[in-house]
Amino acid sequence: MCGNKLCLLHLLILWGAPFSFSAFDNSWHPARASYYALKDPTEATAGACGYGNLMKRGYGMSTVALSDALFNKGASCGGCYEVRCVEELRYCIPGTSIIVTATNYCAANYGLPGDAGGLCNPPNKHFVMPIAAFEKIGIWKAGVMPVQYRRIKCIREGGIRFTVTGLGIFHSVLISNAAGPGEVSAVKMKGSRTGWLPMGRNWGSIWHISADFKNQPLSFEVTGSDGITVTSYNVAPQNWQFGQTFEGKQFPS
Repeated sequence: MCGNKLCLLHLLILWGAPFSFSAFDNSWHPARASYYALKDPTEATAGACGYGNLMKRGYGMSTVALSDALFNKGASCGGCYEVRCVEELRYCIPGTSIIVTATNYCAANYGLPGDAGGLCNPPNKHFVMPIAAFEKIGIWKAGVMPVQYRRIKCIREGGIRFTVTGLGIFHSVLISNAAGPGEVSAVKMKGSRTGWLPMGRNWGSIWHISADFKNQPLSFEVTGSDGITVTSYNVAPQNWQFGQTFEGKQFPS
């Protein structure tokens, strides 16, 4: 037992604490999945997260587009999911699951009901993946099948990558290859003549800021959705150029 003031203080501490463990609670959740076909895997480009060529970025074909209920206005970009087929025993491949990274958005189609064409309409939780990924857990003839999913930590090779583009004082930074939560919730950027400056999410995994970083080495502070922050000092040299990609430290996985 505790006194009223102590209990209240304890509750306030709990409410204010980042419940990072809840994202990886190991629970399976119901959803549905479908696929799209690509004649050439190198066509897996663009997407609402801004990664561009998914093969070049290292994500390959193990990717997924999320419905509105999961996409979270781009905050879910980079997150990893384990997905398995359930219920449709005619089409499921028993004992299998696949790990995919969120790289795109499946837009709602309000002109059609959620069970007849509007697969990604709220509140549906839906995954759209390349057929190469889909066929690792089910037979393509299923078309749309029930699945279960759970959030898992991402495992990546190398460090977080920063691709810097822009013009003048406008800087746009694509953040990719993030391990751990995969999802990035905050970014700060620093030059040798500036302090730490917060960036805003432009769209997906692209962050932006307007500041003078010319002829300065660049540092980045990246916070994942689990609250863990990784700081990469001087990852870009003083003579960096727009269009270059730099590699920094990595989240624990």
